[in-house]
Amino acid sequence: MRTLLAILVAAVVTGSLEASRQAEGPAGAPPSLRFAVIGDNGTGERPQYEVGEQMASARGRFPFEFVIMLGDNMYGRQRPADFVDKFEQPYAPLLKAGVLFYAALGNHDDPTNRFYAGFNMGGERYYTFVRKHVRFFVFDTNMMDPAQLRWIGQTLARARESWKICYFHHPLYSSGGRHGSDIELRVALEPLMLEHGVHVAFSGHEHVYERTHPQKGITYFVEGSSGKLRRGDITRTDLTAASFDEDRTFMLVGITGDELSFQTISRAGRVVDSGVIHRRPPT
Repeated sequence: MRTLLAILVAAVVTGSLEASRQAEGPAGAPPSLRFAVIGDNGTGERPQYEVGEQMASARGRFPFEFVIMLGDNMYGRQRPADFVDKFEQPYAPLLKAGVLFYAALGNHDDPTNRFYAGFNMGGERYYTFVRKHVRFFVFDTNMMDPAQLRWIGQTLARARESWKICYFHHPLYSSGGRHGSDIELRVALEPLMLEHGVHVAFSGHEHVYERTHPQKGITYFVEGSSGKLRRGDITRTDLTAASFDEDRTFMLVGITGDELSFQTISRAGRVVDSGVIHRRPPT
């Protein structure tokens, strides 16, 4: 059986729409879920627009349904006109096609941005949503207070979907030179994520791309270079399975059955990382 990753690679190389249409699971498996990932994107500058153009082009080959945003969705001024310049225009083709964006708050985001309709946060700092056989948990790591920690534990415990994916702004594991791993946040969140069977976590904050080796069974992605870039900031460590700090990037992710396939694509359309993660059985 061809994996979703193999089909995705074929689609990128050949531009074949048919290849991406065939990216479904075997008989009896839940239908595949496709989404994109961006982080630290909201600059309003030309590189952000160029990433948006690559995303729109990639969707023609790999028809993702929605985009998760890892925070710092808006830099600088955050008036109504800025939401046009830093969000609505860079991703206009996707928004016009009905692609939804689901945001997490970053340290540069005004907390009131959770009320902006285009971010689909429902006015909440932290929230959860389900797509097919995957449940997403969105945290506000700017203020990890006791109420949020209780909500995380309770919501993770109630989830019955096959896949559990968390995303938030500040990385629990990072080899980035600017910030590195947020140890205090890791102490608060990792036990809950491990106890309740989280499989993958996405964060931003570091203006680079990094994928860790599984940490206690969880694969962590840092995707903080969809608008900002801190060139040359990665010092590879024992954590690092793959990294890229030479250009802006975004991710494409597909989940079929027990396989999660991913590609990380640069602003120039170059595939800089790819792979497959197999869902571990519940303990």
